[in-house]
Amino acid sequence: MSEKTLNTPSDEYLVEVRDLKKWFPVQTSFIDQMFSKQLDYVRAVDGVSFKIRRGEVLGLAGESGSGKTTIGRVTIGLEEKTEGEVYFDGMDISALGSEDLRKLRRRMQVIFQDPLASLNPRMSLGEAIMQGLKIHYPESAEQHRDIALEMMEKVGLTPARFYFNKFPHQISGGQRQRVVIARALITKPDLVLADEPIAMADVSVRALLLDLMIQLKKEFNLTYLFITHDLATAKYICDQIGILYLGRIAEMGDLRDVYSVPLHPYTQALLAAVPVPDPHERRTQPMPKGEIPNPIRPPSGCRFHPRCPFAQDICSQEEPQLRELLPGHQVACHFAEDFMK
Repeated sequence: MSEKTLNTPSDEYLVEVRDLKKWFPVQTSFIDQMFSKQLDYVRAVDGVSFKIRRGEVLGLAGESGSGKTTIGRVTIGLEEKTEGEVYFDGMDISALGSEDLRKLRRRMQVIFQDPLASLNPRMSLGEAIMQGLKIHYPESAEQHRDIALEMMEKVGLTPARFYFNKFPHQISGGQRQRVVIARALITKPDLVLADEPIAMADVSVRALLLDLMIQLKKEFNLTYLFITHDLATAKYICDQIGILYLGRIAEMGDLRDVYSVPLHPYTQALLAAVPVPDPHERRTQPMPKGEIPNPIRPPSGCRFHPRCPFAQDICSQEEPQLRELLPGHQVACHFAEDFMK
């Protein structure tokens, strides 16, 4: 097989990310810049690779500061990468000009975490939902209102005409989240970046919103990149799961495999922290000590070793590489085989 064939994105996958890095320079004072020999960076994403099949839901999970949102923003072109490659439907998005990238936006949309912050308070709900149509399909302006009303009905904002002229502050949090979902789907995208899409909703409506997203995925044949810190939520909607820690993937694979046989101590700790509806169930897995380290100067070796209850000398000296131990199940841990017994 030729090198060109090996490096060509597959038609099976809508998104391919290869060795992605995104480093943010640390803002320092002018005096510090004058005397500093080198510039410090926040290594938000530090060598991440994954693929998303068409019609699949890939979840990225981890603590705050693990790089989940940054990966999502770089994947759809909202942030420029530092290194690596990002392919969407076989196209290298970093090689696209501004006009080509603008046209591609209709195929990549975002459901933001905070609907109140992402909606214009001076714009009615109908206008907010139609905004994508006005940008990408100006030639069909006379149909925009009807398309928006139909989409509002699909996401459960019924009767749509009642909500069309209302403003964000006049509806509930769950209804605002439905507006954001409708706005994301109005251009009929292929990929939807769902960044903590139910985190701001009441617990009582979270399951309803997840059911809605699953229903819309089937109806519109959507592909989701689902970002969450809640593994219980990921279990409900994801097909594949990637566990992130300090800008790198600790474990990745089919969701059922990762949940049933977690091979990384960090994954085990996250799963053990998921509440269960049984007061007699007590956790036996030790919680990781301390907090997530500074991403400006990450620990040597395995980045999780300062908090890992199973760490040994090699963990602080040699960084483990992501390797496949079970079919389609990858893990970055020196002693992952011990957890398979």
